[in-house]
Amino acid sequence: MNSSKSPGLAGFGVLKNTTCDMDKKISVFFSITFMTVGILSNSLAIAILLKAYQRFRQKSKASFLLLASGLVVTDLFGHLINGAIAVFVYASDKDWIRFNQYNILCSVFGICMVFFGLCPLFLGSVMAVERCIGVTKPIFHSTKMTSRHVKMMLTMVCLFAVLIALLPILRFRAYQIQASRTWCFYKTEHIEDWEDRFYLLLFSCLGLLALAISFLCNAVTGITLLRVKFKSQQRQGRSHHFEMIIQLLAIMCVSCICWSPFLVTMARIGINESRSKETCETILFALRMATWNQILDPWVYILLRKAVLKNLYKITRGCCGVHIVNLHMWELSSIKNSLKVAAISESPSSKQINLQPLSSVGQ
Repeated sequence: MNSSKSPGLAGFGVLKNTTCDMDKKISVFFSITFMTVGILSNSLAIAILLKAYQRFRQKSKASFLLLASGLVVTDLFGHLINGAIAVFVYASDKDWIRFNQYNILCSVFGICMVFFGLCPLFLGSVMAVERCIGVTKPIFHSTKMTSRHVKMMLTMVCLFAVLIALLPILRFRAYQIQASRTWCFYKTEHIEDWEDRFYLLLFSCLGLLALAISFLCNAVTGITLLRVKFKSQQRQGRSHHFEMIIQLLAIMCVSCICWSPFLVTMARIGINESRSKETCETILFALRMATWNQILDPWVYILLRKAVLKNLYKITRGCCGVHIVNLHMWELSSIKNSLKVAAISESPSSKQINLQPLSSVGQ
């Protein structure tokens, strides 16, 4: 039962150990509630993003919406697949020996947990990098960041996450049933060699690196937009930039709050060999915190839209009586402003005004 080399019993070594004390009814209620709310929220966010993608034709907006749609679709399937497996485990009274004799379900569950955990973090960092390039290098972004390139980036991110998730299987290391007997992941108890530590540290380091990249790129993007805003004397009308950076900042904050406990816990387990009952309870708490990330992500796109932000601005200005930001900035895009300036400069009235000084000089 304790042998990790036997393929049929690889995941059952933890079953005879003391498990976490949990109320089954409460746990089932949380699992079903999280799965239902997550599926509904992500479905609503997908509908909003698809509608926005069909309406906007700017390349910067289109590439951001493609990445955002990929993030929300990943969260949706994460809730659907992982939630369905978790509910099945609870419905089977967590009797893994009966329905998982060859460790197939545990392996699938573990692969899905790793993939749907890392992929949204990777996509969040890619979105931050894309926005940073779009703001700091707009010419390069308009020529290189086409829809085809964005789709290639989405495919590469997903393939990389799949590779990380399949790495233990390729190395003939089975995913393990955790002490609570409700989910599967890398080996977190009785770690025997460096490879078990390596998987935990790889997962946590990649996740923390994605959060760090998001923080750095969002900081550069925000500072650049503020500098342009304060230095320019004309209205730049970059409402879509400000809308996207607000959404990115919200995604980054949600990811950091929800994922940091789980990532830090996995890193601590990979470094520290000692195990205790508190470790199991800490993992469960951190796992539930990470689950909230996939529920809150779609609400960023549902609530932090331009129309909603304009209404919030009006309400705030009415309550405080302070004029903070010129509302006209939300009404004109930079492309419309450019066309307006070009039309004015080429109009007959402007040519007459320009010719008057020349004629006076000639006289």
